[in-house]
Amino acid sequence: MRLLDSVTKEKIELDKKDISIYVCGPTVYDHAHLGHARSSVCFDLLHRVLLSYGYRVKFVRNYTDIDDKILKKISQSGKSLQEITDFYIKSYEEDMKALNVLDPNRKPRATAYINSMLDLIKKLDKKGFVYALDDGLYFDTHKDKQYLSLSRQSTENISRLDSQIQKKNQSDFVLWKFDENFYQSEFGTGRPGWHTECVAMIEDIFKNTLDIHAGGMDLFFPHHENEAAQCRCGCERALAKIWLHNGFVKIDDEKMSKSLNNSFFIKDALKEICAEALRFYLLSSHYRSHFNYSLNDLQNAKKRLDKFYRLKKRLQMEVISDFDTLNPIKMKSTISMQILDVLSDDLNISKALALLDEFINDANLELDKENKNPILKQNIKEALSELSQIFGFGLIDATLYFQWGVDEKERKEIENLILQRKQAKQNKDFQTADRIREELSKKKIILLDTPKGTIWEKANA
Repeated sequence: MRLLDSVTKEKIELDKKDISIYVCGPTVYDHAHLGHARSSVCFDLLHRVLLSYGYRVKFVRNYTDIDDKILKKISQSGKSLQEITDFYIKSYEEDMKALNVLDPNRKPRATAYINSMLDLIKKLDKKGFVYALDDGLYFDTHKDKQYLSLSRQSTENISRLDSQIQKKNQSDFVLWKFDENFYQSEFGTGRPGWHTECVAMIEDIFKNTLDIHAGGMDLFFPHHENEAAQCRCGCERALAKIWLHNGFVKIDDEKMSKSLNNSFFIKDALKEICAEALRFYLLSSHYRSHFNYSLNDLQNAKKRLDKFYRLKKRLQMEVISDFDTLNPIKMKSTISMQILDVLSDDLNISKALALLDEFINDANLELDKENKNPILKQNIKEALSELSQIFGFGLIDATLYFQWGVDEKERKEIENLILQRKQAKQNKDFQTADRIREELSKKKIILLDTPKGTIWEKANA
């Protein structure tokens, strides 16, 4: 497995079987947006590929559950910190479950690691990297000779950092904010700075240098740069061997941003398309590429996934069990091994999906020739099951997939009309049967008469 390191711009081979991964998770003050979804599914694919290859993975994704944005939400809502963060963590995990993102081994909350953060600040203080201002403790970046070695950011271009005119250097960042509403410490009552949270959690959970630290490109600077500086100066080691960053998400060619009011929630996207199709779409371009979300492209991705489900439906396959991270299956099919080989080169998703398309086309041609060959059918079924576990889509019942977007009330109405149509046909009342078919067609419901009875699908579901 080779991955392109964001720092060196070189592909690095994983040289051991035990792999530690830390992914920067959300700040839980609002529902998860498409940027969160993109990062989550990209690094979930990495997780799945590693497990498929037999790596023993310790995968951690955190929650930032104390932050200025959360405090603003508390002020606006009148709810407590716990109520706000519990609510949005639950919302985020519902979205991750819908997108078939495997559960991490650990999901630490920043508030559970306050003592670890204070220990880190003490280490930095003893080594002379900390100074105090009226509003908190700051990291003196000028004393870190390797500062900006991660992101290669120019010192003249640090405009996005918060301005505090008393700071020694514009790039200095807060480690501990003085705030009488929060935690007692020898430095004064306060709460942690954002950049300190992840370092302390990584140090506490992993103890050693991470194999892989991942997150969105927007975190490369200043967040990851500042994390690396604290670990280097406080713990005297590199924070990670490999840094991975997924590209920005754009909405109709504009960078996704709260300020532009185009940063919409996963839950909104799931009103337009089924979750598996959204996952397929978000995975369909390389994780390092900037991703432009458009409804037209989403619909085209859905049509591409439809082919997977058509084959699955042809073979009468139902639900496929997802990865058991504790007992992952051993991949056996030729196509699975081919796709894993492609994905092992820095997650080359374009080539992997091209191989998938080719496999689906070939499988249908073989079934056309040997439709009653049970060994052929079984081999294709096993391959599809393995591919579903690798990619994280194709898992649900094919019939339900093609019925997506129909609520329970509509479903009962459709089933009732199908029953009426069946009775009309039995009574040789073909005019009524045709009228019912036409009525359903106007509602974008397509009827398929099969030897086992009539089934239905939602057109463009």
